[in-house]
Amino acid sequence: MKRSSALLSIFLAVAPVLIVAEIAIFPRLATDFYVRSCPELPSIVRRVIAAKFAQTPVAAAGMLRIFFHDCMVEGCDASVLVASTPSNKAEKDAEINLSLPGDGFDAVIKAKAAVESKCPGVVSCADILALSTRELVVLIGGPSWEVRLGRRDGTVSKASRVPGNLPMPNMTVAELTSLFASKGLSLQDMVALTGGHTAGFAHCNQFMDRIYGTIDPTMNPSYAAELRQACPRGPTLDPTVVTHLDPSTPDLFDNAFFKNTLYGRGLLRSDQALFSTSNSSARPLVNLFAGSQPRFFEAFGVAMDKLGGIGVKTGGQGEIRRDCAAFNHA
Repeated sequence: MKRSSALLSIFLAVAPVLIVAEIAIFPRLATDFYVRSCPELPSIVRRVIAAKFAQTPVAAAGMLRIFFHDCMVEGCDASVLVASTPSNKAEKDAEINLSLPGDGFDAVIKAKAAVESKCPGVVSCADILALSTRELVVLIGGPSWEVRLGRRDGTVSKASRVPGNLPMPNMTVAELTSLFASKGLSLQDMVALTGGHTAGFAHCNQFMDRIYGTIDPTMNPSYAAELRQACPRGPTLDPTVVTHLDPSTPDLFDNAFFKNTLYGRGLLRSDQALFSTSNSSARPLVNLFAGSQPRFFEAFGVAMDKLGGIGVKTGGQGEIRRDCAAFNHA
């Protein structure tokens, strides 16, 4: 198809593994941060995002990816929304971010405009991005979680700072675990957040090496054949061709991603590795989430809360951007 920090640990004993659900507590971030300065904020964002979803349902997975890419680089400060200028190549134009969907950016811009009309100069783009992400996940059947607010927008956005901060499709479980740990995220967080691949798309060049030549032995052969039909090998590869990350229920946020990996139907090498790697530390969690959607949803909500607290700017740090795509001083 074509489509253009303190931690409170609560131990939950659940077969077949003991999960540590780590709930992040972020000083100066609070769910009621705007209760006086912009009390209508949640309803404004919800209304705008619902309208965008009705128009473009694929915006949901795109927004989740934008939020993740933002938080993993420079922290959750909306730096990924900033447009490049002649003197600065911004995060948005880093190679790995070029496929971030325009509909996701458009949703934030529309929500920001609606919020500004009611509460000018009060709510950050970073907080609007966080709220919009939750709303869109819920709209495709996913869990809700409390979004802590009070972030300020960053004043730095450089493409040169992106490499090394985002997971790549051929990373091993050990490499993924190390990367997420460097951001304060646990193994459980990493597996749960990867489960966000239950929605969205991947470009053919991200998995071509698994389906041509020597077929990746961890991939289901019939699935590899399906993918070769979707991504034919030729002298040139159409960069607009994508395929669903979840071939089972691509329009729903559910635990099918984990069920798929049990049968060799994880699209990216890094996805399938969570289950197929010998002695994978992630495999018990994959089995758990495949067998229990409520457990996955619970862990995903916890992980999104923690993700949303990475590197936040608060107080006198950063700014409240008037235009999410440009610094105030630009």
